[in-house]
Amino acid sequence: MKIRTKILLLFAGLTVSTILMMSILVYYFANQHSFEDFYKRLEIRAYLSAKATLPYYESDSAIYNEIREEHLEKLPSEKEYFLPVAADGSIHNNEQLALPADFYSRVIREKKATYREGDRFYEGVLYKSKQGLYIVIVSAINKYNAEYLGWLRRILIISSVASSLILVGAGIFFSRYILQPIRHIMGQVKSISSRNLHLRLNVDNSGDEINDLANTFNNMLDRLETAFETQNNFVSNASHELSTPLTAIIGEAELALNKERTPEKYIYSLQNILSEAGRLEHITKSLLHLAQTGFDGKKQEWSQLRSDELLFTVKHTIDKLHPGNKVEIDYSLFPEEEDKLLIPGNEQLLELALSNIVMNAVKYSNNQPVSIALAATEKKNIIIVKDLGIGIPAEDLPYIFSPFFRASNTSHFKGYGIGLPLAMNIIRMHKGDIIVNSQVNHGTEIRVELPL
Repeated sequence: MKIRTKILLLFAGLTVSTILMMSILVYYFANQHSFEDFYKRLEIRAYLSAKATLPYYESDSAIYNEIREEHLEKLPSEKEYFLPVAADGSIHNNEQLALPADFYSRVIREKKATYREGDRFYEGVLYKSKQGLYIVIVSAINKYNAEYLGWLRRILIISSVASSLILVGAGIFFSRYILQPIRHIMGQVKSISSRNLHLRLNVDNSGDEINDLANTFNNMLDRLETAFETQNNFVSNASHELSTPLTAIIGEAELALNKERTPEKYIYSLQNILSEAGRLEHITKSLLHLAQTGFDGKKQEWSQLRSDELLFTVKHTIDKLHPGNKVEIDYSLFPEEEDKLLIPGNEQLLELALSNIVMNAVKYSNNQPVSIALAATEKKNIIIVKDLGIGIPAEDLPYIFSPFFRASNTSHFKGYGIGLPLAMNIIRMHKGDIIVNSQVNHGTEIRVELPL
């Protein structure tokens, strides 16, 4: 079901139910008021009838009769009854009256009482005259109430139906009006594809939810455009990096097969081919690692690791790959609590990430001292790798984690621009982060933060 239909049904349901409830309440209270008003009329007639029929003075009778005849409307089927009350409280009932005994008891006890029998209403009052104590009863048929309520019912039904139709029509209009910006956004989104990711949704400054939705879409399109550009650059750079050793291997093989050569030259060609094949293998493995670290971390085998033992393993690996290095572990910031050394993660991947960072520090510092420090807070481990190497130009810092990117001052060093992107993928897989501070010719400091 479309949102527009849901809004319309909800709006119509609330509108109709509200109007219906209000109409019922109006009818109920009007009915109650009509009864009370009619009983009040009967009460006035009862007292006037009593004073006209049972006056204290004879002159009063004529006055009250005149008031009753000239100023009071005659009620339909109006009847009057005067029932004397004996000293012992007994009532001389009229045979024409078939009222319950409780009615008379209430009149004596409360000075007045009401009773209804179908459309006929009764009002009884207790009246004391010279002749004694009387119960004066006036009854009449309330045909005005039936006519009034019938008229009120017709008015309420007509007005309720008309109001419901008008409000439902307004609901249709406003649902179209409210959802118009969403339809406009949908039209713009449908026009955007992989060929025109540079397009963006029109955004005004209204500050409403629709504006927030458009901004969210635009932010998503920014990320998609960046991802597509990164992917295209990655494929282009990967093709270039792979084609270079392949071209060298093919060229060396063709040169060796071009004519018959001495065994020494064949050995030389094979050594060149082996070197380029090794380079190709290194690039391929690095690309494979880079791709694998893009998977969900839950697919990897995780365990609780000691970060200090991880650093010792990395130091051992660096010593094997670069004998004579000047990498030192700084123990001054080591946490005293053992539980702050425990981090969740995949041991092989974290070793690979930290080894890449430390090997970069060794390579770009021309074998100058490199320090590895370990610190901890209440929520994370911090591994700091600091070197005194060539540093990274400020304009290159935003791009150092892009695959195959190499800083402008690294052309004299061998490398492929895969180590840092691979390290960042691994650290982010572990919900961590890498922060880089660097100055050209003064060295680089890399902070690896991993949650406990």
